[in-house]
Amino acid sequence: MASVTLAEDIRQRLGECSPAERKVGRVLLAGWPAAGFETIATLAERADVSAPTVIRFVNRLGYRGFPDFQTALRAELDERHASPLTLYTSGGYGAATDGDPDTRGGPAGLLGRGREVFTAAVDRTLAEVPPHDLERAVQLLADPKRHITLVGGRFTNLLAQYLGLHLMQLRDDVRLLPDRAVERTAHLAALGRRDVLVVFDYRRYEDDKVTMAELARDAGGRVILFTDTWLSPVSTQAEVVLSSQVGAPSPYDSLVPTLAVVETVVAGIIATLGDTAHRHMQRGEETARRAGLT
Repeated sequence: MASVTLAEDIRQRLGECSPAERKVGRVLLAGWPAAGFETIATLAERADVSAPTVIRFVNRLGYRGFPDFQTALRAELDERHASPLTLYTSGGYGAATDGDPDTRGGPAGLLGRGREVFTAAVDRTLAEVPPHDLERAVQLLADPKRHITLVGGRFTNLLAQYLGLHLMQLRDDVRLLPDRAVERTAHLAALGRRDVLVVFDYRRYEDDKVTMAELARDAGGRVILFTDTWLSPVSTQAEVVLSSQVGAPSPYDSLVPTLAVVETVVAGIIATLGDTAHRHMQRGEETARRAGLT
């Protein structure tokens, strides 16, 4: 299970810092993660503080010095960009034996390990979702004046579709970003102030998602991001960031905790829309029956 990221640790500790140390923290966060690899002198100059202040700041975070902090940052970035292939090798999945804790006991042992990992991941994810981000996501997605577009990645497009299908049953003006280049281009070019772009982006982040978010923001729209604990680069463009744990008993990142967040958001939308959602569902059922689509 991933621990709190360095960026999140900095955010949480800013209140403990002196005013000068807070300047260092804010400069680091504003240029994260690249700012973490600058020299002490450069960082001090950008924050308008002394070099010793930078060192005191990283000491407060629990590091012996700035090189120690940068080593931890490099390790976190390696983890942030890990792929199933690298996790397969580093986790020893290809060398599993009867003594391996993930395989001991056959199916019963595997089920026990799955229960342990998934229960902990879902519990921690829901405990760490910021209430104000959840509330804002529900507000934006339930607003009938908003046009909703959803897009995901290699695997997470399944979650974009899952959320999108639920929204289509509850409200109008919901669509998945088209796959074909001409249609996708036309849709992105038409984004405006009433648009909400919902992005699912997890490690091995996709550059096109950042561009899409920038286009939405440039047009005056809003961005909701579902991501992992290392945070997609889209987070710099997003008004709402809903992060999830991804721990799994395999080298593949789990989408189970994200699905729990998605279904929590759906529950909030249903509660917000009330009878409006109910009537929309009824119209949908009637239309499906008449069209022979049930």
